[in-house]
Amino acid sequence: MLVLAELKPGEILYDLGAGDGRAVIMAAQEFGARAVGVELREDLAKKALQTVYQLGLQDRVTILHSNLFDVDISPADVVFLYLTTSANEKVKPKLEAELKPGARVVSHDYEIIGWKPLKVEEFCENPNLGYPSHTLYLYKKE
Repeated sequence: MLVLAELKPGEILYDLGAGDGRAVIMAAQEFGARAVGVELREDLAKKALQTVYQLGLQDRVTILHSNLFDVDISPADVVFLYLTTSANEKVKPKLEAELKPGARVVSHDYEIIGWKPLKVEEFCENPNLGYPSHTLYLYKKE
């Protein structure tokens, strides 16, 4: 996902619906990026924050226990979404209004209706079993 987005050191990744924080942690550890994870569920936000502190990444990773619609995403170079198609439809106006030109959006498994992806990449999470397979959609704001 982060490879597809061509995330570079020093760039800022926002994960809207960050869950346990694995994407934002990977962005900091493996790509040298700064990252912000936004998670509505308090238990997941606490777990993600605990992991960030255990790994000593608090200078590069921020976890926000918040509704994604209440967070300013304008600093983002890359936004990661693992939401449903209907949720993507709801967040689309926010992305269009707040993202700067050139910002990339990666959506995991669900398209953003009305946007044309630059790339579509399929991968298999467990090739030995042949499933589950996933699709990543890469978009870029003009």
